[in-house]
Amino acid sequence: MSTTIHTSPLPDVEIPDQSITDCVFASAADHADEVAITDGASTSYTFSQLHGAVRSLAGGLSARGVGPGTTVAILAPNVPEYAIVFHAIALAGGTVTTINPTYGPAEVRHQLIDAGASWIVTIPMFLDAARTASTDTGVEQLVVMGKAEGAVELASLFGEPIDQVPVDYASHVVVLPYSSGTTGLPKGVMLTHRNLVANIAQMEHTFVPADGEVALAVLPFFHIYGMQVLMNMLLAFGVRVVTMPRFDMVRALELVQEQRITRFFAVPPMVLGLAKHPVVDDYDLSSIKQIFSGAAPLGADLAAAAAARVGCEVVQGYGMTELSPVSHCTPEGQFRPGTSGVTISNTEIRIVDADTGADLGVGERGELLVRGPQVMKGYLNNPEATAETLDSEGWLHTGDVAVVDDEHHVSIVDRIKELIKYKGFQVPPAELEAVLVTHPAVADAAVIGVPDTEAGELPKAYIALAPGAAAPTLADLQEHVSQHLATYKQVRAVEVLDAIPKSASGKILRRELRDA
Repeated sequence: MSTTIHTSPLPDVEIPDQSITDCVFASAADHADEVAITDGASTSYTFSQLHGAVRSLAGGLSARGVGPGTTVAILAPNVPEYAIVFHAIALAGGTVTTINPTYGPAEVRHQLIDAGASWIVTIPMFLDAARTASTDTGVEQLVVMGKAEGAVELASLFGEPIDQVPVDYASHVVVLPYSSGTTGLPKGVMLTHRNLVANIAQMEHTFVPADGEVALAVLPFFHIYGMQVLMNMLLAFGVRVVTMPRFDMVRALELVQEQRITRFFAVPPMVLGLAKHPVVDDYDLSSIKQIFSGAAPLGADLAAAAAARVGCEVVQGYGMTELSPVSHCTPEGQFRPGTSGVTISNTEIRIVDADTGADLGVGERGELLVRGPQVMKGYLNNPEATAETLDSEGWLHTGDVAVVDDEHHVSIVDRIKELIKYKGFQVPPAELEAVLVTHPAVADAAVIGVPDTEAGELPKAYIALAPGAAAPTLADLQEHVSQHLATYKQVRAVEVLDAIPKSASGKILRRELRDA
């Protein structure tokens, strides 16, 4: 069986042999007095101050025993200090595990135990939850950013500045983010210094910021998209990062206007809001030069609607936690509607038939396989899951259905496990969702397959209504869908919800819909 490998159309890049922290701050001296990260209100650090704080906290942590073999959990929203804590742990030679602050105690506890965390760093608001979750785990030290009784204050831990504690960049696991868990218990994804450094270097030809650019960082730092793209890559490229602890449309628009945001990193629900929310018209968004969407497929019509309203390019990329996270991105000026851009530098892909494993060519749909220096080391404590995802030749099996066109652009069609089998036909939920949200009465949509004795599965739509809109009938939606998609790709049932359930990274939680 012959192998068809699609290579990147972009030139290869050199991957520095350095730690992620040395990579992020490699050009800090060039921007020493410029603001590196701010919450847009009370807290700001210049590049010089940020790098100094990282080195000082690393020294304090190292003096207290944090180093190779130590795992420190961060349970916090996006605040400027997140970057200090993250990189201080890395510089000291430790491993960071980033925890979703919306998790319940049992979920936090599972991650603390699985990751082997002995420290946890949090904020006063989450202190009680952190204390409850860490009871009877390996956690020995509870640290709080700010002031709180009964916990060590982060400010007390700063010490003599140090440089990178020696580790093997190719094998040392610097961060353990946990996969979203939309298809089961979250798994610890082992990412090395080299994985993270490589992925930043690989963005050289797709992200080319001008001097003085400012980016909004509302996507959570605990998630690989926020951690690597919004925190690490932006700082490495000298872009000012404006943090938001949670997404609020009005506050986001205020920050765009006040801080003159040039790069708006989003997930599809945010793009939907920018396209449809009436409050958008009340703010000056003229500074935005690009909206970048990731974490879930973005429909071409929705991207076009947001682009027309905001007056800038709306593009998307593709990646996953196991890819550190980017494998596909749209170079500026090369946007093609509905695609996730081109394969980035130093990366190869294959499109294979999910049933036979046979390689497919241009224009054919199959599972996307990725190989490159950004591919994870494996899943922590889970050799079975690692073997299922990462084959012996280094190909990561993404579980996503994709197609590559004759211009090297890749479109993500759906998840293999989420494809709906209707009378033998494969119906991708994402395609239906992209069409449904273009209906004027629909603010958001999700589609799942429900069992049916005759058809196998029926595509059922869950919709959230636009403000003031009357609920459309099933016939209304079917008429709308029929104008865009093949006859078999049709909604067969509909239910109105107050909101579509989603993870913190914007992925639709179809499992919740199925369970309901």
